[in-house]
Amino acid sequence: MDNDRNATAVEPGGVGPLLRRWRESRHLSQLDLALEAEVSARHISFLETGRAEPSREMLLTLANVLDVPLRERNFLLLAAGYAPIYGETSLDDPRMTQVRAAVEIILKSNEPRSAIAHDRHWNIVMANDAFVRFLTIALGKAPNGLLPLEISKPPRLNVLHLVFDPNQVRGIIMNWELIAKSLLNEAYRRLAWARDDTLKKLIADILSYQGVPARWREPDLEAPHDLILPMELNLNGKIARMFSTVTTVATPHDVTLQELHVEAFYPADAATELLLQTYH
Repeated sequence: MDNDRNATAVEPGGVGPLLRRWRESRHLSQLDLALEAEVSARHISFLETGRAEPSREMLLTLANVLDVPLRERNFLLLAAGYAPIYGETSLDDPRMTQVRAAVEIILKSNEPRSAIAHDRHWNIVMANDAFVRFLTIALGKAPNGLLPLEISKPPRLNVLHLVFDPNQVRGIIMNWELIAKSLLNEAYRRLAWARDDTLKKLIADILSYQGVPARWREPDLEAPHDLILPMELNLNGKIARMFSTVTTVATPHDVTLQELHVEAFYPADAATELLLQTYH
Protein backbone atom coordinates (compact mmCIF):
# COMPACT_ATOMS: atom_id res chain seq x y z
CA MET A 1 0.00 0.00 0.00
CA ASP A 2 1.25 3.48 -0.83
CA ASN A 3 2.13 5.81 1.98
CA ASP A 4 0.83 9.36 1.84
CA ARG A 5 2.72 12.59 2.33
CA ASN A 6 1.07 15.98 2.04
CA ALA A 7 -1.92 14.30 0.34
CA THR A 8 0.35 13.01 -2.45
CA ALA A 9 0.93 9.29 -2.92
CA VAL A 10 4.48 8.05 -2.32
CA GLU A 11 5.87 5.21 -4.39
CA PRO A 12 6.85 2.39 -1.95
CA GLY A 13 9.37 0.86 -4.38
CA GLY A 14 11.39 4.03 -4.62
CA VAL A 15 12.06 6.29 -7.56
CA GLY A 16 13.87 3.72 -9.72
CA PRO A 17 10.79 1.82 -10.98
CA LEU A 18 9.05 5.13 -11.72
CA LEU A 19 11.96 6.36 -13.80
CA ARG A 20 12.05 3.09 -15.72
CA ARG A 21 8.30 3.23 -16.36
CA TRP A 22 8.50 6.75 -17.75
CA ARG A 23 11.54 5.89 -19.88
CA GLU A 24 9.79 2.85 -21.34
CA SER A 25 6.58 4.80 -21.93
CA ARG A 26 8.63 7.24 -24.06
CA HIS A 27 10.16 4.30 -25.96
CA LEU A 28 13.70 5.27 -24.99
CA SER A 29 16.59 2.96 -24.17
CA GLN A 30 18.82 3.68 -21.20
CA LEU A 31 21.45 4.87 -23.66
CA ASP A 32 18.94 7.20 -25.39
CA LEU A 33 17.98 8.77 -22.06
CA ALA A 34 21.60 9.03 -20.96
CA LEU A 35 22.60 10.88 -24.13
CA GLU A 36 19.71 13.35 -23.79
CA ALA A 37 20.45 13.95 -20.10
CA GLU A 38 24.23 14.07 -20.69
CA VAL A 39 25.04 11.30 -18.21
CA SER A 40 26.28 7.74 -18.63
CA ALA A 41 23.98 4.82 -19.43
CA ARG A 42 25.56 3.07 -16.44
CA HIS A 43 24.30 5.86 -14.17
CA ILE A 44 20.76 5.54 -15.58
CA SER A 45 20.90 1.80 -14.95
CA PHE A 46 22.05 2.35 -11.36
CA LEU A 47 19.25 4.87 -10.76
CA GLU A 48 16.57 2.52 -12.08
CA THR A 49 17.81 -0.45 -10.04
CA GLY A 50 18.30 1.55 -6.85
CA ARG A 51 22.08 1.14 -6.76
CA ALA A 52 22.38 4.92 -6.91
CA GLU A 53 20.14 7.72 -5.68
CA PRO A 54 19.42 10.72 -7.91
CA SER A 55 20.05 14.24 -6.77
CA ARG A 56 17.11 16.60 -6.92
CA GLU A 57 18.67 18.35 -9.91
CA MET A 58 19.29 15.07 -11.77
CA LEU A 59 15.72 13.96 -11.13
CA LEU A 60 14.33 17.19 -12.57
CA THR A 61 16.67 16.92 -15.56
CA LEU A 62 15.45 13.39 -16.32
CA ALA A 63 11.82 14.43 -15.82
CA ASN A 64 12.33 17.27 -18.29
CA VAL A 65 13.92 14.97 -20.89
CA LEU A 66 11.10 12.45 -20.42
CA ASP A 67 8.46 15.21 -20.60
CA VAL A 68 6.88 14.00 -17.36
CA PRO A 69 3.72 15.95 -16.39
CA LEU A 70 4.10 18.25 -13.40
CA ARG A 71 1.82 16.18 -11.16
CA GLU A 72 3.94 13.10 -11.87
CA ARG A 73 7.15 15.07 -11.30
CA ASN A 74 5.92 15.67 -7.77
CA PHE A 75 5.47 11.90 -7.38
CA LEU A 76 9.04 11.35 -8.59
CA LEU A 77 10.40 13.88 -6.12
CA LEU A 78 8.49 12.33 -3.22
CA ALA A 79 9.60 8.82 -4.17
CA ALA A 80 13.21 10.03 -4.04
CA GLY A 81 12.70 11.69 -0.66
CA TYR A 82 12.40 15.28 -1.85
CA ALA A 83 9.58 17.75 -1.32
CA PRO A 84 7.28 18.40 -4.31
CA ILE A 85 7.92 21.75 -5.98
CA TYR A 86 4.92 22.18 -8.29
CA GLY A 87 1.84 23.75 -6.75
CA GLU A 88 -1.79 22.97 -7.54
CA THR A 89 -3.77 26.19 -7.26
CA SER A 90 -7.55 26.26 -7.50
CA LEU A 91 -8.96 28.48 -10.23
CA ASP A 92 -10.99 30.20 -7.50
CA ASP A 93 -7.79 31.33 -5.82
CA PRO A 94 -7.09 35.10 -6.04
CA ARG A 95 -3.65 34.28 -7.48
CA MET A 96 -5.40 32.82 -10.52
CA THR A 97 -7.22 36.05 -11.40
CA GLN A 98 -5.16 36.61 -14.55
CA VAL A 99 -5.56 32.97 -15.57
CA ARG A 100 -9.34 33.17 -15.20
CA ALA A 101 -9.39 36.38 -17.22
CA ALA A 102 -7.32 34.76 -19.98
CA VAL A 103 -9.60 31.71 -20.13
CA GLU A 104 -12.65 34.00 -20.29
CA ILE A 105 -11.12 35.90 -23.21
CA ILE A 106 -10.35 32.69 -25.10
CA LEU A 107 -13.83 31.26 -24.54
CA LYS A 108 -15.55 34.52 -25.40
CA SER A 109 -13.45 34.98 -28.54
CA ASN A 110 -14.84 31.70 -29.89
CA GLU A 111 -18.41 33.00 -29.87
CA PRO A 112 -20.70 32.20 -31.60
CA ARG A 113 -18.99 28.78 -31.57
CA SER A 114 -19.11 26.59 -28.48
CA ALA A 115 -16.03 26.40 -26.26
CA ILE A 116 -15.25 24.97 -22.83
CA ALA A 117 -12.38 24.66 -20.38
CA HIS A 118 -12.04 21.30 -18.64
CA ASP A 119 -9.59 19.63 -16.28
CA ARG A 120 -7.70 16.35 -16.61
CA HIS A 121 -10.83 14.37 -15.72
CA TRP A 122 -12.94 16.19 -18.33
CA ASN A 123 -14.83 18.15 -15.67
CA ILE A 124 -16.10 21.39 -17.21
CA VAL A 125 -14.73 24.32 -15.21
CA MET A 126 -15.92 27.11 -17.52
CA ALA A 127 -17.95 27.45 -20.73
CA ASN A 128 -18.98 30.22 -23.07
CA ASP A 129 -22.56 31.24 -23.79
CA ALA A 130 -22.74 29.25 -27.04
CA PHE A 131 -21.91 25.98 -25.27
CA VAL A 132 -24.44 26.61 -22.51
CA ARG A 133 -27.09 27.25 -25.17
CA PHE A 134 -26.07 24.07 -27.01
CA LEU A 135 -26.38 21.97 -23.84
CA THR A 136 -29.77 23.54 -23.11
CA ILE A 137 -30.98 22.46 -26.57
CA ALA A 138 -29.41 19.00 -26.29
CA LEU A 139 -30.70 18.29 -22.78
CA GLY A 140 -34.03 20.05 -23.12
CA LYS A 141 -33.24 22.15 -20.05
CA ALA A 142 -30.56 24.47 -18.72
CA PRO A 143 -27.51 22.56 -17.43
CA ASN A 144 -27.21 22.61 -13.65
CA GLY A 145 -24.37 24.67 -12.22
CA LEU A 146 -23.03 25.94 -15.53
CA LEU A 147 -23.30 29.64 -16.27
CA PRO A 148 -21.49 31.39 -19.13
CA LEU A 149 -17.93 32.52 -18.33
CA GLU A 150 -18.17 31.61 -14.63
CA ILE A 151 -16.08 29.05 -12.75
CA SER A 152 -18.41 26.14 -12.09
CA LYS A 153 -18.73 24.66 -8.62
CA PRO A 154 -18.27 20.95 -7.83
CA PRO A 155 -19.81 18.59 -8.62
CA ARG A 156 -19.14 19.73 -12.17
CA LEU A 157 -20.62 18.53 -15.42
CA ASN A 158 -18.34 15.95 -16.96
CA VAL A 159 -17.73 15.58 -20.70
CA LEU A 160 -17.38 11.78 -20.53
CA HIS A 161 -20.62 11.38 -18.59
CA LEU A 162 -22.39 13.71 -21.04
CA VAL A 163 -21.21 11.54 -23.94
CA PHE A 164 -21.76 8.10 -22.37
CA ASP A 165 -25.00 8.66 -20.42
CA PRO A 166 -28.01 7.68 -22.59
CA ASN A 167 -30.00 10.49 -20.92
CA GLN A 168 -27.48 13.20 -21.74
CA VAL A 169 -25.87 14.31 -25.02
CA ARG A 170 -25.30 10.75 -26.18
CA GLY A 171 -28.81 10.61 -27.62
CA ILE A 172 -28.07 13.21 -30.30
CA ILE A 173 -24.60 11.95 -31.35
CA MET A 174 -25.16 10.00 -34.55
CA ASN A 175 -21.63 8.56 -34.71
CA TRP A 176 -21.60 7.89 -30.98
CA GLU A 177 -19.44 4.74 -31.02
CA LEU A 178 -16.63 6.54 -32.86
CA ILE A 179 -16.68 9.53 -30.50
CA ALA A 180 -17.11 7.52 -27.30
CA LYS A 181 -14.37 5.00 -28.16
CA SER A 182 -11.93 7.79 -29.00
CA LEU A 183 -12.56 9.51 -25.65
CA LEU A 184 -12.30 6.22 -23.79
CA ASN A 185 -8.98 5.40 -25.48
CA GLU A 186 -7.62 8.77 -24.41
CA ALA A 187 -8.77 8.11 -20.82
CA TYR A 188 -7.05 4.71 -20.87
CA ARG A 189 -3.83 6.31 -22.16
CA ARG A 190 -3.84 8.89 -19.37
CA LEU A 191 -4.43 6.17 -16.79
CA ALA A 192 -1.56 4.09 -18.19
CA TRP A 193 0.84 6.99 -17.59
CA ALA A 194 -0.35 8.07 -14.15
CA ARG A 195 -1.70 6.55 -10.98
CA ASP A 196 -5.09 8.21 -10.74
CA ASP A 197 -7.86 6.58 -8.71
CA THR A 198 -10.33 9.30 -9.72
CA LEU A 199 -9.74 8.59 -13.41
CA LYS A 200 -9.94 4.85 -12.78
CA LYS A 201 -13.36 5.30 -11.16
CA LEU A 202 -14.49 7.62 -13.95
CA ILE A 203 -13.67 4.97 -16.55
CA ALA A 204 -15.51 2.31 -14.55
CA ASP A 205 -18.54 4.59 -14.22
CA ILE A 206 -18.87 5.37 -17.92
CA LEU A 207 -18.35 1.72 -18.87
CA SER A 208 -21.30 0.80 -16.64
CA TYR A 209 -23.80 2.78 -18.71
CA GLN A 210 -26.37 0.78 -20.66
CA GLY A 211 -25.38 0.00 -24.23
CA VAL A 212 -21.62 0.41 -23.76
CA PRO A 213 -19.95 -2.58 -25.50
CA ALA A 214 -18.38 -5.07 -23.06
CA ARG A 215 -15.29 -5.33 -25.29
CA TRP A 216 -14.44 -1.73 -24.40
CA ARG A 217 -13.42 -2.90 -20.92
CA GLU A 218 -10.12 -4.02 -22.46
CA PRO A 219 -7.86 -0.99 -23.03
CA ASP A 220 -6.83 -0.40 -26.62
CA LEU A 221 -3.60 1.50 -25.98
CA GLU A 222 -2.25 0.82 -29.45
CA ALA A 223 -5.14 2.59 -31.19
CA PRO A 224 -3.87 5.61 -33.15
CA HIS A 225 -4.67 9.11 -31.99
CA ASP A 226 -7.42 10.73 -34.04
CA LEU A 227 -6.05 13.87 -35.66
CA ILE A 228 -9.50 15.13 -36.62
CA LEU A 229 -12.57 13.54 -35.05
CA PRO A 230 -15.78 14.64 -36.79
CA MET A 231 -18.90 14.60 -34.62
CA GLU A 232 -22.30 14.22 -36.26
CA LEU A 233 -25.19 15.64 -34.23
CA ASN A 234 -28.92 15.37 -34.75
CA LEU A 235 -30.28 18.79 -33.82
CA ASN A 236 -34.05 18.62 -34.03
CA GLY A 237 -33.91 16.42 -37.12
CA LYS A 238 -31.13 18.34 -38.86
CA ILE A 239 -27.57 17.04 -39.10
CA ALA A 240 -24.69 19.15 -37.76
CA ARG A 241 -21.14 18.03 -38.48
CA MET A 242 -18.58 19.38 -36.02
CA PHE A 243 -14.95 18.98 -35.04
CA SER A 244 -13.00 20.32 -32.09
CA THR A 245 -9.55 21.67 -31.27
CA VAL A 246 -7.87 21.55 -27.85
CA THR A 247 -5.50 24.20 -26.50
CA THR A 248 -3.31 23.92 -23.41
CA VAL A 249 -1.35 26.52 -21.45
CA ALA A 250 2.23 26.95 -22.68
CA THR A 251 5.12 26.28 -20.24
CA PRO A 252 2.95 26.11 -17.10
CA HIS A 253 4.53 25.96 -13.63
CA ASP A 254 1.37 24.94 -11.81
CA VAL A 255 -0.31 21.54 -11.95
CA THR A 256 -3.77 23.05 -12.41
CA LEU A 257 -2.63 25.11 -15.39
CA GLN A 258 -0.91 22.19 -17.11
CA GLU A 259 -4.03 20.07 -16.76
CA LEU A 260 -6.40 22.77 -18.02
CA HIS A 261 -7.65 22.20 -21.57
CA VAL A 262 -9.63 24.67 -23.66
CA GLU A 263 -11.72 22.92 -26.31
CA ALA A 264 -13.50 24.78 -29.08
CA PHE A 265 -16.07 23.27 -31.46
CA TYR A 266 -16.26 24.25 -35.13
CA PRO A 267 -18.70 23.48 -37.95
CA ALA A 268 -17.19 21.02 -40.43
CA ASP A 269 -19.13 22.33 -43.44
CA ALA A 270 -21.07 25.34 -44.68
CA ALA A 271 -24.45 23.68 -44.07
CA THR A 272 -23.61 23.21 -40.39
CA GLU A 273 -22.40 26.81 -40.15
CA LEU A 274 -25.78 28.01 -41.41
CA LEU A 275 -27.65 25.59 -39.16
CA LEU A 276 -25.85 26.74 -36.02
CA GLN A 277 -26.58 30.38 -36.81
CA THR A 278 -30.28 29.65 -36.32
CA TYR A 279 -29.61 28.84 -32.64
CA HIS A 280 -28.00 32.20 -31.81
